[in-house]
Amino acid sequence: MRYKVLLLALVAITTSCSPQADINYRIVAEQPLQVMEHFGASDAWSMHIIGQWPQERQNQVADWLFSTENDANGKPKGIGLSLWRFNVGAGSTEQGEASQIGSLWMRTECFLKPDGSYDWDKQPGQRNFLRLAKERGVSKFLAFLNSPPVYYTQNGLATNTGRDGTLNLKEEHYEDFARFLANMIKGVEKKDGIKFDYLSPFNEPDGHWNWIGPKQEGTPATKKEIARAVRLISKEFVKEGIDTEIAICEASDYRCMFATHMTNHERGYEIQSFFCPDSVDTYLGNTPKVLPLISGHSYWTTTPLNMLRDYRRQLRDTLDKYKVGFWQTETCIMGNDEEIGGGHGFDHTMKTALYVARIIHHDIVYAGARSWQWWRAIGGDYKDGLIREYANPDLRDGKVKDSKLMWVLGNYSRFIRPGAVRMSIQTTDKNGQVIPEGDTDQKGLMCTAYRNTNGQWVIVVINYAEQEQNFTFNVDDSKVKSWQGYRTSDIAGEDLLPIHKLKKGQLAVIPARSVITFISVQK
Repeated sequence: MRYKVLLLALVAITTSCSPQADINYRIVAEQPLQVMEHFGASDAWSMHIIGQWPQERQNQVADWLFSTENDANGKPKGIGLSLWRFNVGAGSTEQGEASQIGSLWMRTECFLKPDGSYDWDKQPGQRNFLRLAKERGVSKFLAFLNSPPVYYTQNGLATNTGRDGTLNLKEEHYEDFARFLANMIKGVEKKDGIKFDYLSPFNEPDGHWNWIGPKQEGTPATKKEIARAVRLISKEFVKEGIDTEIAICEASDYRCMFATHMTNHERGYEIQSFFCPDSVDTYLGNTPKVLPLISGHSYWTTTPLNMLRDYRRQLRDTLDKYKVGFWQTETCIMGNDEEIGGGHGFDHTMKTALYVARIIHHDIVYAGARSWQWWRAIGGDYKDGLIREYANPDLRDGKVKDSKLMWVLGNYSRFIRPGAVRMSIQTTDKNGQVIPEGDTDQKGLMCTAYRNTNGQWVIVVINYAEQEQNFTFNVDDSKVKSWQGYRTSDIAGEDLLPIHKLKKGQLAVIPARSVITFISVQK
């Protein structure tokens, strides 16, 4: 407590003694942009194990990921994710070593049994986290698949081992696959009281690697195969009265969405193919239950910095042309992210956190993302988890540790609630001159603004620079009395730490290499 009081005092002194603002942000309330639907992460490759650890450990993880409560000092207990992704297993766990997937973490159970019946007690750890998420207020759930059930696949596996680039699904099982998905949705709701709002039946079907190799569950698919399967799933949902909406198609690379990238015509130009009526064989725009949006992954498009911006501009141009919405549904750190040393080696610090914050900012500002979802909630010694697990050798228990990455995602997810509208920002310098694209200095300040459905204003400011920055921000709203800030930095304990309130128009100072979210305090 003494540390906190001293910190707040220092912030107050710094704020009052700072010079004139170098940058001024004004929220342009009369220029609303996209509606933000949710922020999320997935249970993949971890929750089937960690979801069976002692309840105390499960509760800690669930609080970090889902809680929207504050402690006695007003500090958030968690990052308040508003969407949770459930990995529907294909049955590699039941196959054991015969699955050719070496890691127990990457195998998954399947509700479907070889005789065609169902076992709703399967995937218990993951189902536990569905319940924990719901108990903490998560309102949206998405079920996604990497592979059809092994009983339906062409090679009898959940991987694409030994195959070409087509969908690993036998011709005679397309309708069975659609029926399985309908039964899965109904079964989980009946068993656990969890309704899946969304279904994503394909994951990275356009990957230029064509899912060769047994590392994990997965399958490629051509656009025609996707369209055929989605039409059958839609038909089955209509028949069974299921109102779950279908999201397509979890593209592996933004460039596959508006062009072709390291693949052929059977996989590229996905926006045009699925949402232009002229694409007769693959058009899904009028298919019942199919969302009028396309989902994609941020991988491989984050460097160099000019491409971080330009790829998203190209994506946005194509989305706008065909009037299609966009969700960013998966990313983590990959080998090309050389600025932070690539994906190997978990990083608890702001180094990775700020790098990801910059990606979030660009996906929202330039691609117009309405939802932003991280890959997996818990990971091992790789930069793919929000939380790091340290499992015991028998996998029955272990330790978990949070990261600055998790808390920086919370600078968005905890405060930008479902239904919030992103607002335009006008940026001016100290002389009052408008700075084009002044909300995005890729190596300095990056700023976005939102208004929640309850009227509360939210501003997220990233300082990527090695020096502290000062600025002012304002909005034409007479009800705003002051602004409460929450800061995340490399200082111990600064994980959405409440800082000194700012009066309207007061100079703000953001330390080097930190992220602050300001929320309006109403009169």
